[in-house]
Amino acid sequence: MEPVADTRWISAFLEAQAAELGAAQNTLLAYGRDLKDVSAWLAGRDRDFATAARGDVEAYLVHCDAQGFSRATRARRLSAIKQLYRFAFDEGWRADNPAIQIRGPGRDKRLPKTLTVEEVDRLIAAAHDTGRTPADRVRNTCLVELLYATGMRVTELVSLPVSAVRGDPRMLLIRGKGGKERMVPLSAPAREAMTAWLALRDTEEEAARAKGKPPSRFLFPSRGKLGHLTRNRFYLLIKEIAVAGGVSPDKVTPHTLRHAFATHLLAGGADLRAIQTLLGHADLATTEIYTHVLDARLKELVEEHHPLMKARD
Repeated sequence: MEPVADTRWISAFLEAQAAELGAAQNTLLAYGRDLKDVSAWLAGRDRDFATAARGDVEAYLVHCDAQGFSRATRARRLSAIKQLYRFAFDEGWRADNPAIQIRGPGRDKRLPKTLTVEEVDRLIAAAHDTGRTPADRVRNTCLVELLYATGMRVTELVSLPVSAVRGDPRMLLIRGKGGKERMVPLSAPAREAMTAWLALRDTEEEAARAKGKPPSRFLFPSRGKLGHLTRNRFYLLIKEIAVAGGVSPDKVTPHTLRHAFATHLLAGGADLRAIQTLLGHADLATTEIYTHVLDARLKELVEEHHPLMKARD
């Protein structure tokens, strides 16, 4: 359990991140989890954020490595610590930043998993037949079509307001990380799936309203606390659809479809900056990973299909 002083530091830091930088809810939750873990570890050494020295922070990172945490996780935790201390310095809580000169472990350079066009087609076809009721199947088709057509993040998709899709729009307004907005075009199949789901959704809403229930503002409403389909539920749902479509569920997640959207666009000749805009990436360097995915795939194709490669086997 973290000390009371640390709890106040974390709360104030998270409030500032939300208010000043418009940090996304998932980012704030990740910062909160990471900093609570650091605080609990420091408490075991009779330290807290106010008294920790550089050696304590370095020892914590060694502890994370010993626990088997990935390089990405360790880099993220160090980033959270550095930002907390930067905030504490600005607030006058500390006269120094004990983490400022600590270098991170870097990130694993693993390429993101993606899907072939054929695999995506099988997922979309399977979505038509996956679900307990006809309405569920129409909704599931809409979810998969929209995700692949727009490359949205899963949080952006499940929390999409119904007002954004009224009037059969050709472009969809998406509110991304930090409240930043972007426009993405909708494909004809996605618009068709969206129109079909919207009609069913509105019919169900009317029936609920007749029973005195308030209308939902989300395209994919749910009776849960958030009021919309959750990320976890959609994660499990996409796995069900993968199994039904004969695609390995190990390689299918909502984010994999986002990767497929970008990779297939790049393979079709789309400009990298256009893809950056569509994905809502703040930095082009984040988008450039897809050039490596494409390079790896092209190399794979040559090795599999070039006659001289086969002759050498």
